[in-house]
Amino acid sequence: MSVGTLPGPRRGVQPVSLGSAWPTLGPLLVLFVFSAVFSFSTRTFLAAGNLSLIVQQSVIVGTLSIGQTLIILTGGIDLANGAITVLATIVAGRLVNDQNNPALSLLFAIVICIFIGLLVGLLISRLGLPPFIVTLGFLGIVTAATRLIAQGGAFPVTDDLLSWTGNAFNLGGAAVTYGTVVMIGLYLLVSYLLTQTAWGRHIYAIGNNREAARLVGIPVQNRLLSVYCFAALLYGVAAWLALGRIPNADPNALQNGNLDSITAVVIGGTSLFGGRGNIWGTLTGTLIVSVLRNGLTLSGIDPLWQDLVTGILVISAVALDQISRRKQR
Repeated sequence: MSVGTLPGPRRGVQPVSLGSAWPTLGPLLVLFVFSAVFSFSTRTFLAAGNLSLIVQQSVIVGTLSIGQTLIILTGGIDLANGAITVLATIVAGRLVNDQNNPALSLLFAIVICIFIGLLVGLLISRLGLPPFIVTLGFLGIVTAATRLIAQGGAFPVTDDLLSWTGNAFNLGGAAVTYGTVVMIGLYLLVSYLLTQTAWGRHIYAIGNNREAARLVGIPVQNRLLSVYCFAALLYGVAAWLALGRIPNADPNALQNGNLDSITAVVIGGTSLFGGRGNIWGTLTGTLIVSVLRNGLTLSGIDPLWQDLVTGILVISAVALDQISRRKQR
């Protein structure tokens, strides 16, 4: 990608970033095929209650995947997002169990997430350290800090504010949780930021060619720092959603949150090499994983097949991305 083709302040996202066949059609096709197969193979897959359950099971990873998408679009990766979310649940849960104000406790937990994102962002943007190494290191640090704070215990969540996202209302015979509404709202917000603002266009430009982005005047370091901080904010919101979904702050929760979010992003068509993909593909990828797990469970098939099929999908998505990139060269 030449310097002259970088997205400018008034130009939309170029087809090279969003227009490949896999990111636009592939995830939707896979979701449709899986849904059709399980609709015929099980009697309850299309039941309103089961569809509601699938969406509810997608809320936490779906929110983590928003932040993961932003980071991967810049050419990075985040291995610590699940651990950061768990830390926030433990901090909020313990503070509330110690009779502290619930709103302030939740806010403090989210601020901690943002602070961690700031540290990670500074190491990556200012010192130029590899995102894989930095986030891997913080995975260990945050996990250890979480266990020290929890002191081997879990904290039941009984406060109305912390558990509010797990409350539901009826929509067409299906239960829709407020956590689902929050997640969809976040997708709408980030979609707007990516497609309608200079900040979003700069993210694509940095992921496509960081040096070229710098040469045309994009503040690469500041943009990277903002991405990691914003992603950490989203992890804090995911912690709130987790407390509503599973009203128990457990230090052993979300152990595969990082891998699940990466899986959703990649299956959703976002390139691991940066600069290509869109946020709605990530939501589709999240639903694909949830539909697969739900459908296989209803079919009575060994859960190990979930990992096998998911692994095939991830490898296929990366392979298709590589093929698409080679054809564009």
